[in-house]
Amino acid sequence: MSELSRFYGLIIRMYYDDHPPPHFHVQYGEYRAKITIDTLAVLTGYLPARALGLVAEWGLLHREELLNRWRSAENHEELLKIDPLP
Repeated sequence: MSELSRFYGLIIRMYYDDHPPPHFHVQYGEYRAKITIDTLAVLTGYLPARALGLVAEWGLLHREELLNRWRSAENHEELLKIDPLP
């Protein structure tokens, strides 16, 4: 597992050897969710609306980087950080 970004109480992670579809994991306090990269939809879990909105905004800005990190994770390469929301 690797932490990709952290902002506004959200922690974004990606796991090595995770299963398709390409996604990332979000932790916000006691809430957890898996978010698809292509549509930014919640696969599993739950986030409050405000947190989900911030994740969607961040995901739109960094979709290509997220896909690159997914490919890197599949190849067991280092997962570089992604800038947080300002």
